[in-house]
Amino acid sequence: MRDYQKFYIDGEWVEPAEAKPLEVINPATEEAAGTISLGSESDVDSAVAAARAAFATYGQTSREDRIALLERVVEEYQKRYEDLAAAVTEEMGAPAALAQQAQAAMGLVHLSTALQVLKDYPFTSDAGTTRIVKEPIGVVAMITPWNWPLNQIAAKVAPALATGCTMVLKPSEVAPFSAHIFAEVLDAAGVPKGVFNLVDGDGPTVGAALASHPDVDMVSFTGSTRAGVEVARNAAPTVKRVQQELGGKSPNIILDDDSFAKNVAAGIGGVMQNSGQSCNAPTRMFVPRARMGEVADIAKQTVEGFAPGAPDSGAKIGPVVSQAQFDKIQGLIKTGIDEGATVAAGGEGRPEGLETGYYVQPTVFTDATNDMTIAREEIFGPVVTVIGYDDVDQAVEMGNDTPYGLAGYVAGEDREEALRVASRLRAGQISVNNPGIDPNAPFGGYKQSGNGREWGEHAFADFLETKAVMGYAPAAG
Repeated sequence: MRDYQKFYIDGEWVEPAEAKPLEVINPATEEAAGTISLGSESDVDSAVAAARAAFATYGQTSREDRIALLERVVEEYQKRYEDLAAAVTEEMGAPAALAQQAQAAMGLVHLSTALQVLKDYPFTSDAGTTRIVKEPIGVVAMITPWNWPLNQIAAKVAPALATGCTMVLKPSEVAPFSAHIFAEVLDAAGVPKGVFNLVDGDGPTVGAALASHPDVDMVSFTGSTRAGVEVARNAAPTVKRVQQELGGKSPNIILDDDSFAKNVAAGIGGVMQNSGQSCNAPTRMFVPRARMGEVADIAKQTVEGFAPGAPDSGAKIGPVVSQAQFDKIQGLIKTGIDEGATVAAGGEGRPEGLETGYYVQPTVFTDATNDMTIAREEIFGPVVTVIGYDDVDQAVEMGNDTPYGLAGYVAGEDREEALRVASRLRAGQISVNNPGIDPNAPFGGYKQSGNGREWGEHAFADFLETKAVMGYAPAAG
């Protein structure tokens, strides 16, 4: 049993102002795996005060100092890599291979990428007699979710450290173990006291206190659109910057050619990774209506390769994170059936032989329409909704017919056509023909999928203010 009931504030592990123990459930066993304490407004005040005091010096550090610091953070992260991966498996049920090769790996990717960007980032430039200066925004509140915990923590902490900001992190109370180990990594790396602080808690208490705090200059939030709206409301009275990476219902347009079967299978597999718990998953698949019948066979064969199992069993997908998520997903699968979509694979109930743990059958609906609930709402589980189109124009129109705009996908042998389709999709990140991850590609959404961008050089912008120093250089002549 893990005991993480202390908070990391001002370089020390401290007791909460008031102990409010909360058990963290292992979703593969449905048993408690450890305990944290839920924080209060008082804990937030202490953490923000530490970050505000630290900013007076850390905000003035040199590029070289911050490079050296990030190099130490990368080194310490590598030392704790196995511990971090094991924590992710325990807190949110990620299969061991996924935790090793993707979950823990992405944290290291963001730290290493920020380090490389920092080495050459243009913090100053000149325009005539005016010098343009990019300065750290100040104290940043970070509110992160449970689905890719290290990815989303590192995607915020790395650029904040690189640009000279100080911060208070509220990780998800559902999956907090890896965040505590991450704090230990930063401590071991010698991050100055007060620069990074961690307070556990729920959204309505700690999250709201951080978003509304007058001494917080920016909130960086990843989570649902509903929760993002509340963060923005709480932040509005103090006119702080709000960076949001929110929900998605991403379209995946499969073009009509000889690679159809391969691309359908790849699209289904892209949803199944991480048990469908990815905001940018290609959950709405658009296929030529005349080929809908082929999808059922492809779906059955593909899903057979994604049989759920215990995280240490070698299975590609594990449970979903909680009873609440399991119940939500089951309800939406039932709704899809009730509204007339065809279950080509999977369906309601647990997979055979898995009576303990929050396991969901990998499910593919065919013959769906874009107005069905399963095509409108973010399910956040291993569920694909397949919709037929008569021509590519209709596919693009339906693909854009969503309140979200986080990601989009296009696959087809005619690369030029695929790129033309990609140019018409209204989303922040478009993948053409299933490319690998590019850590320098900006990540963020249009519409109700949020604002601002994370990853690589583009991540730095949100953590910086722009100052114009007029008269910096004498006028010519």
